[in-house]
Amino acid sequence: MQLFDYPKALSGWDATFTRYAMLKTEYGAEGVADKMAEIQAALQEKLDELIALPDDEQLARAEPDDLGAIQALRPAGARRMWSSLADDFRDRLEGALLGRCAGCTLGSIVEGWDVARMERWAAYLGDSYPLVDYWSQAEQPHEHKYQTSLREDFTPAKMDGVPTDDDINYTQLGLLILEEYGLEFTTDDLGAAWVKYLPFAFTAEGIALDNLRKGVPALQAADVDNPCVQYIGADIRSDPWGYAAPGYPEKAAEFAHRDAYVSHRRNGIYGAMYFSAAIAAAFAVDDPVEALRIGLEEIPADCYLAQEVRWSLEEAPNIKNYRDARAAVDARYPGMHKVHAINNAVLTIWGLTIGGEDYSKVIGETVAMGLDNDCTAATAGSIWGAVYGKDAIPGHWHENFNNKVHTFLIGQEIFALDDMVDRFVVQAGRVLSG
Repeated sequence: MQLFDYPKALSGWDATFTRYAMLKTEYGAEGVADKMAEIQAALQEKLDELIALPDDEQLARAEPDDLGAIQALRPAGARRMWSSLADDFRDRLEGALLGRCAGCTLGSIVEGWDVARMERWAAYLGDSYPLVDYWSQAEQPHEHKYQTSLREDFTPAKMDGVPTDDDINYTQLGLLILEEYGLEFTTDDLGAAWVKYLPFAFTAEGIALDNLRKGVPALQAADVDNPCVQYIGADIRSDPWGYAAPGYPEKAAEFAHRDAYVSHRRNGIYGAMYFSAAIAAAFAVDDPVEALRIGLEEIPADCYLAQEVRWSLEEAPNIKNYRDARAAVDARYPGMHKVHAINNAVLTIWGLTIGGEDYSKVIGETVAMGLDNDCTAATAGSIWGAVYGKDAIPGHWHENFNNKVHTFLIGQEIFALDDMVDRFVVQAGRVLSG
């Protein structure tokens, strides 16, 4: 059964109007510019009417944005599992960070590719598929990804450090926010940090960053001209909050809410809270699926994301590989955007359940599923690494990291992996002793 019955997209209309305007100009027609202005005004009028359509009030009550209202709708839960750092926390934290970096790096140069395209590329290269090591070659190897890393830097032969990716940059930025503004950082503080450190962003983040630069207050930045508020963007920013609140899923979710609120609403916020709580719980349990279940305790019980997470966990025994996973998601969410929070959360969960105790299978299968597959593999790798620790991750996934994590954050140099771990340990100690 599909979750939403989306309307048919208005495919190609912008291009059709523009092409006819160009043709009529070439034919010497009068009044082309005036007619295009008239069309633009009519489209804006219809867009305003679409935005003004009333939302379902009952659903809105089940999916609030305010933290207190969200917490009032949570099921019973563990909330806090640790009162102090466990002896193996540093090892698990290294596992989480390495697992995140490797999963992201594996998916980054095929981000958003469909399944068939990845299968063809692997067959052409002679790479095993799903991947058990990094892609041996990158398409367009000479092109930059995020300005600071070449696409070929994501391959073993050229890799020197974790290549730049926005998912990893948000982990770095979360650390800087905790250090510069403290554990009581606000959404306003976070907005200021975005303006200070982010040169660019995408979808909901890009819109919010643009609004912040125009002077829109951080608490309203998600609400202005932003149809992307339920996308995955806040979810990919979850990790620093889980790392800073190990064994304390309630606090991790609270941190994530302050972060997500600058750019997202409803299920976009819940995605961040859910995975932050799951990552925090992963440090204190011995099974990734248990962490995924604990994450549900920090979001509204009847929101769409919670419903779909429960469905994905129930369906997991029937999902044997990436083909099963993608087919099931396509059948349940036809028309859903490929970077939505919900469909990608389901794939992340199935990557963990398919892979089990095999890290390579977890991230290989997750990337093979497609959609926003650098984000999903990064999150799956983070949760897996937090449960099993650094030594459980095969060395070939991080041997070329060379203790370096590249970044595009403004004014920042390359981060050292061991230094990031040390700094997160400090933050975690402050959280648990507070």
